[in-house]
Amino acid sequence: MPVFLCTACGSEFPPAAQTPAHCPICEDARQYVPAAGQGWTTQERLAAGHANSFRQHAPGFFAIRTVPAFAIDQRAFLVPHPEGGFLLWDCLALLDAATIALIRALGGLRGIAISHPHYYTSCVSWSRAFDDAPVYLHAADREWVMRPDPCQVFWEGETRMIADGLTLIRAGGHFPGGTVLHWAGGAAGQGALLSGDIAQVVADRRSVSFMRSYPNLIPLAAPMVRRIAARLEPFAFAAVYGAFAGREILDDGKGAVMRSVARYLDALAGDDSDR
Repeated sequence: MPVFLCTACGSEFPPAAQTPAHCPICEDARQYVPAAGQGWTTQERLAAGHANSFRQHAPGFFAIRTVPAFAIDQRAFLVPHPEGGFLLWDCLALLDAATIALIRALGGLRGIAISHPHYYTSCVSWSRAFDDAPVYLHAADREWVMRPDPCQVFWEGETRMIADGLTLIRAGGHFPGGTVLHWAGGAAGQGALLSGDIAQVVADRRSVSFMRSYPNLIPLAAPMVRRIAARLEPFAFAAVYGAFAGREILDDGKGAVMRSVARYLDALAGDDSDR
């Protein structure tokens, strides 16, 4: 039976003879059902018109993006793993033969970690293609898993070190289990933060922002943003890599995040009268 993918968010559903009746992730206020209605595809149909492109951001550190754009159009990252191969950060709906061959040639996957449910996509298919690599998801977001599988490791608490120098941080915000990845060896040893949508690098590439829903423009409350800042405070990082192509801060990343927190809180508290 085919495995169907939601064309709006890229979520993978269990094998079935017919398309799912609906996509709970898209029906949630943080996402949306397109005006034309819910649509479905399969890996085979998606691969017929799309491919994954690779970009090297630093030695051994790659971004992967589906072209032309599909669903939310996020990118995933191959982060060097200290034991060889890579940790896949966030995930893409498309997994084709070329992607599998290229990643295997580079060293393969030792694990997959995902920031939040919008990017769970085809994580089960990716795991199975790479020797049942564990998929690390925060337990607070377990209800949003559309295709449950034994490969999924539901971690709890505020941090989880999955290898030396690779630490998952539950920042919350966008989703209760919203996670960022701290890579101590990133930015030439100064540290890098892979922030997904949790601290979204914005168009000026000097700051980040925070939203409950990006497409529906629902902001986060001030206490949630303060909590994100508090959970990032113990970690050093010079670079921040966001969810979308071209959205990275390559210098003074931690300073940029903390200044962005202050700017956001000032905006919420400020005088909104006309001037």
